[in-house]
This record gives sequence, C-alpha cells and structure tokens, in this order.
Amino acid sequence: MRYFVAVAEELHFGRAATRLHMSQPPLSRAIKQLEADVGALLFARSPAGVTLTPVGTVLLDEARALLDHADRVRVRVSAAAGAATITVGILGDGTDPGVSRLAAAYRRNHPGIDIHIRDTDLTDPTCGLRAGLVDVALTRAPFDETALTVRTLRTDPVGVVLRADDPLARRDRLRLAELSDRRWFQFPQDTDPSWQSYWNGGTPREGPVVRAVQECLQAVLWNGTVGLAPLGHDLPAELAVVPLTDMVPSRVVAVWNEGDTNPLIRSFIEIATAAYRR
Repeated sequence: MRYFVAVAEELHFGRAATRLHMSQPPLSRAIKQLEADVGALLFARSPAGVTLTPVGTVLLDEARALLDHADRVRVRVSAAAGAATITVGILGDGTDPGVSRLAAAYRRNHPGIDIHIRDTDLTDPTCGLRAGLVDVALTRAPFDETALTVRTLRTDPVGVVLRADDPLARRDRLRLAELSDRRWFQFPQDTDPSWQSYWNGGTPREGPVVRAVQECLQAVLWNGTVGLAPLGHDLPAELAVVPLTDMVPSRVVAVWNEGDTNPLIRSFIEIATAAYRR
C-alpha cells in the first residue's frame, strides 16, 4: 500500500522509487502484483505519463486511511511495549549500496525502533555477536558458525590489491600461485582461523599484522604488501585490484545467535534479504 500511495501521489514510477529509496523494477513488480490481487488496473500508462484509473482513485482514499490507521496502531503498540532497540554490527565497507537500501527499508518499516550501529575491525568477523555486543551482524564469511545462524545475502568476486605501479597491476587477471613470493597482510593470532585462511588464499603467509581496512590499504601502499579484497569497491588512485580466477567468491552474510527469537531480528533478516537481492 505504501508503494501504491507513493506512485499515486508522484504519478511517476521513477520519482516514487527515489522517494521510497528503492530501484524502479521491484516497485513496478509490486504494483503489478497489487493490480493482480485487486483484479483491475490501478494506473493508466501511456507515453504522456501515468494517471490513476477510477479503481485506483478509490483505492488511494482507502490506502491512505489504512496507512494512517496502521501508523496509529504502531505508535500505541510501541508506547505499550516501551522503547525497542536493535544493535547491528557492521564489518567492512559501510558505503555498500546493500547497506544503504537496507537502512532505508528498515527505517521505513520500523520508524519507532532505535537502531544502534557498531562498526568493527577485521579481527572479529562476527562483529561482537558472540560477546553479546550486537543482536545481528552484517559481515563476510567464512568463520566459525557454531551456535550461529547465517543467511547469505550476496556473493562478490575477489581480487588482489596491489600498488598501481606494481607490474602485476597491469594484468587482466591473476592466479594465487603467481603471488606466492609476495608478503601478505596478516590478522592477529587469535583471529578466527577460517577467516584468516580465506583472506590468505588458503595458505599460511608472512607479512605485517593489520586490524582494519585502512591499515590493509596502507600496508599495500607503503610496503608493497598484497592482500585480497572484494571487487567493486573504490580504491585510492595509487592502488589497483586485479581479479583472481581461482579464488572462491566472498559471501556477504547476516548472522545472529542460534535460537534468538527476537522479532526485530527476524524482521531485519527478511528486509536485508530483499535489500541485497536488488
């Protein structure tokens, strides 16, 4: 109904999608599904633009009333339940468009929820979940999944980060074996072994110890160290990333404690799954 009202008020799918902080294709699919459920066209589409049909005009009045009532119910229920909060741990690039879409969708669906964000370094891929510091984590696998529930949201190909003036930086692609004589950045000794092994390409390596993304990039820039990173992330002009042909893709995942029945977490996972699918 919120999607329908946005399109009805904007009379433009592109502007409505921007208002809803989403892309246009899933909005168009949602409206078509609503029209199928109603059994009638809600919008007349033509080269001149979008207009409401008579059925759409009736539904707009009803939809506004329904949404107004839903908002009042949410306020009353929230007041009765007290302040609700959820703490989300995030590891990696906070500029990921998936995170941005998730944040907008979660705020839209839960405007009364107080959301705390805990930004974590690379030494704990569960973002403090095991220590009880967060309710749910947005991170990357692999790591020890004991007593955790993991939902894969997306997979990203991986490349090797090099100085831009490194001879290998001119290659279109590389294999891990071609980097066997290089120094790689390392994580501290108590870091999850599965996590450490993945980002070292499955082989024990030698190199400087780092704890954060910026430290990894600086190790490459200052020392010529190499390391792995998901493709598609912006890098300084002095650095380059070359795709690796024999590296398993990196999984972006949402993680929570096994058996946790908090409805805010369940809703978070459902919204995250949809946000990362677009």
